[in-house]
Amino acid sequence: MKKLIIVTLMAVYGLIPAMSQEPVNGATYFLPKTAVKFKLLIEKSTYTPGEMANYASRYMKLSNVGMQPQTHYRLVQINFYAVGLPDSTKQFTALIDKKHSIINLDRDENGVLMAVNDKAARITPQQPFRPAPKTAPDNPRDFFTEDILAAANEPRMAELIAQEITDIRESRNLLTRGEAEFMPKDGEQLKIMLAQLARQEKALLQVFQGTTQLDTLEQEVTFIPQKDGEKSLVFRFSKHYGLVDADDLSGKPYFAQVEDLHTLQTIKPLIENDGKKSKDDCGIAVNLPGKIKITLLNVTEPRASFELYAAQFGRVEPLSGELFGKKFTTHLLLDSVTGNVKRLETEPLDK
Repeated sequence: MKKLIIVTLMAVYGLIPAMSQEPVNGATYFLPKTAVKFKLLIEKSTYTPGEMANYASRYMKLSNVGMQPQTHYRLVQINFYAVGLPDSTKQFTALIDKKHSIINLDRDENGVLMAVNDKAARITPQQPFRPAPKTAPDNPRDFFTEDILAAANEPRMAELIAQEITDIRESRNLLTRGEAEFMPKDGEQLKIMLAQLARQEKALLQVFQGTTQLDTLEQEVTFIPQKDGEKSLVFRFSKHYGLVDADDLSGKPYFAQVEDLHTLQTIKPLIENDGKKSKDDCGIAVNLPGKIKITLLNVTEPRASFELYAAQFGRVEPLSGELFGKKFTTHLLLDSVTGNVKRLETEPLDK
């Protein structure tokens, strides 16, 4: 009797996992949520003091010449674009069986549904910023005279360099007034000579003034809007360190203010059913995204403002199984950023 009870219990408990593990004949996918990527164009300024900066005031009458290396960052431009990310709360399974004409699903690498019975074009990735090529500054030592190179000490060298700069400026003034001992034959030759003098002067001045190198770089941050009225920290920016961590208080905060505009995108029903909701659930759903406004704030000052449709501010709309039933087959193309319908075409099936 005890053996019979044990066998019966084993059969009952063994049945439960067998029932729960019954395979579903379908394909799983996600609908997207909408994120915003901010592309920050940043200018980096690197100052290197001249090797004779200490003599800039004495010999060249230059004031406010930096004695220490410095690096500064400046936020030049902010651009944005929207992307679609898989929404774990919107996971569905499309039924692939004899009752439905769902032949294939086209999903991206993250499992986000892009098309049904169709092939979606892949989005071209955003091209990274490529700064214009730069030319290296001239080496001042390439323009040192023999007397400068033979100077016994640094003060004497600084004095001779200052004198050379003065001579260059005097030569340029004589050329522009037409009083030089050897005047160029034509305007083009004069232009070349003046350019060469300007180049020499600029190179030699680096010895006192130092050099400032400008580099432009691009960095990207991602923001996912969640609810109406939220004010979220997007990034922090420091003029001394550039883009810093969100918890680094050396950077000024930039916030995103979200406003729900309560406008939904819609789709037109392609099958008339006298207002009755279809009981045939084929597992295909789409997003009806809502329109929102995002304002980027530098602390409290608006820096940029834009509107877009975001999947998480709308609702999910299941499509009728009749669209993929015995009478019709449907080719469906979705927006990969919002999950809304871009194209929905039906065609009757041959009887």
